[in-house]
Amino acid sequence: MTLWEKHNDDGTIRCLLCPHRCLIRPDERGICGVRENRNGGIALITAGVISGYALDPIEKKPLYHFFPGSMILSVGSYGCNLRCDFCQNYHISQNIPKEQTVRLKPAQLVRQAVNAKGNIGIAYTYNEPVIWYEYVAECARLAAGEGLKNVMVTNGYINREPLVAMTDFIDAFNIDLKSFNNEFYRKYTGATLKPVLEAIRIVASSGRHLEITTLILPGLNDSPAAMRQEAEWIAENAGRGVPLHLSRYFPMYRRNDPATPPETIMMLKEIAGEYLDYVYTGNMQGIDGGGDTHCPSCHTVVIRRSGYSVRITSLNDDGRCQACGHQIL
Repeated sequence: MTLWEKHNDDGTIRCLLCPHRCLIRPDERGICGVRENRNGGIALITAGVISGYALDPIEKKPLYHFFPGSMILSVGSYGCNLRCDFCQNYHISQNIPKEQTVRLKPAQLVRQAVNAKGNIGIAYTYNEPVIWYEYVAECARLAAGEGLKNVMVTNGYINREPLVAMTDFIDAFNIDLKSFNNEFYRKYTGATLKPVLEAIRIVASSGRHLEITTLILPGLNDSPAAMRQEAEWIAENAGRGVPLHLSRYFPMYRRNDPATPPETIMMLKEIAGEYLDYVYTGNMQGIDGGGDTHCPSCHTVVIRRSGYSVRITSLNDDGRCQACGHQIL
């Protein structure tokens, strides 16, 4: 049985993990495709099922202010509770294979993480890790016992109670804020905006590390007004020190629109920078140098990034700017 469920007299079960609140009939699954009403409870059919794992630069998540320059074992499974028609990982998020060949028990995954040279922890990523909740929770607690960090790369579409519980065992989050428009969420993801904003508030108030990513899609979420509204909201509700990553879209899955023009990303970066101290650009193929970290106080470049190559140039061991003492990390 899973942690977040409510049983009904007619044999149906209400899943309480995410805002879809799926009512699941016997032998059927919720929207995510991995939580099934089986033998009187919800079974997580992908528990331990691995779609892929690799030792990645932590900047690839992306996390730029959490152990910069380090490596982290990244692992994912299958399924998602959103239906984004621009999904970059649609082959695993929108597909549950009948034959699941790679399985790792939590202790096995953590042992691999412990043995990986230079590794700081485990990042739950690639597909949507929220729907993998019970497996993530068990792995995370074992990993913490080995001195490892735990990272969630998530769409943030999760109910309040399970998310609050998650902040007890996850050290850092990157939440994907796909747009600041509810109609966008309804039309292009099958979800709604409000729960994602609530998730950002919860993580920000928990004291856990938080960064936010927005994939910029031409003609859909790339207006100056929308970016101004998003950045202002983040500053007011999560803090102006929360890093925001603006990622360039490329044609993928069901969308064949041309890639986002680099100049659009740079324009939106300037707007967001009026409200936020740290705004980064992604998927730019080195066009702009938008991955560098500048001290918001004295403007010294404290971390230089080229792709996933990272050079810390002006930071003290406690994460302060060497030039002026401003706290960066």
